[in-house]
Amino acid sequence: MDREPEEMQNLGFVEAYNEAYKLIVSCRELFSKIAASLILPLSFLFLAQIQISYLIFAKIDTNVDALEKTVDGSSAQQRIMARLLSEWSTYLLFKGVYLIGVLIFSLLSTSAVVYTVACIYTAKDVSFRKILTVVPKVWKRLMVTFLWSFLVLFIYNFIFLFILLIIVFGPGGSPIGIFLGIIIILLYFPGLIYISIVWHLASVVSVLEDTYGIAAMQKSKNLIRGKDWVVALIYLFAQMTFIGVEFLFRNVVVHSTNSWFVVRLVYAAVILAALTLVLLVVLVVQTVVYFICKSYHHESIDKSSLSDHLEVYMGEYVPLREKDVQLQQFDI
Repeated sequence: MDREPEEMQNLGFVEAYNEAYKLIVSCRELFSKIAASLILPLSFLFLAQIQISYLIFAKIDTNVDALEKTVDGSSAQQRIMARLLSEWSTYLLFKGVYLIGVLIFSLLSTSAVVYTVACIYTAKDVSFRKILTVVPKVWKRLMVTFLWSFLVLFIYNFIFLFILLIIVFGPGGSPIGIFLGIIIILLYFPGLIYISIVWHLASVVSVLEDTYGIAAMQKSKNLIRGKDWVVALIYLFAQMTFIGVEFLFRNVVVHSTNSWFVVRLVYAAVILAALTLVLLVVLVVQTVVYFICKSYHHESIDKSSLSDHLEVYMGEYVPLREKDVQLQQFDI
């Protein structure tokens, strides 16, 4: 990252992704190892669960159709219901294992990428072996931040559903109530996007500062202020790209009419590589956004202090006090 802090405050959507591209290219070997060891398994888990879920639900749908044609109380009905129970149990167990795996690899990937970008920024020597040593320590801080983010999302969704049910299914279920329900739904999505953005930036804060958990989310919220639209555009583009890759996988692999298994396997491999690259870029640009927001608020990162802060994860430096690690104001 060659830019001075004060130069980053004006970076927009295109410049942020360009900066991320330069970072990846400058240390392509290191990022390739991170992608292969952490991001690739995450991508594989995501695509595999789409295929496996489709196969399980295909069996469930077949049994549901068969169940509708059986006589109530018959032995055939009992056998089908037993199969349905087994298939649903398998699906729920699979989903549980999948979510745990995704959580672990996503936090590990975030830890590795954010730490690597910070080391590049401070011109600090970094190796893949050092990253593997640091990641488990950073991962714990990210887990706390994730749990707080999950709690905030849970409360937000609960309040939304509660208000929506009262409005739509209230006394009389009037057209006005339905209209208000639509308004609530339209307001819900911007709020959901905002919370997601705060959470992602809070993950970077958790690695690069002494703050984590709910305090990191508050810090992230303050950082975003003033750069809301740029950050939102960067986030939405990343999400749309991710959705596009998923849509492509569903159409050319999962629901493909091509009977050639080898062809579908090649498509799956190409999409897996594409998704891995997308996730890597998203994680890097997420860290770039942190520096952009810091610069916008006229805060400069003392590279020596940040470097010392990163050394704490290696056990090579005595932890600094919060006031020493926090970013200092600079005048423009």
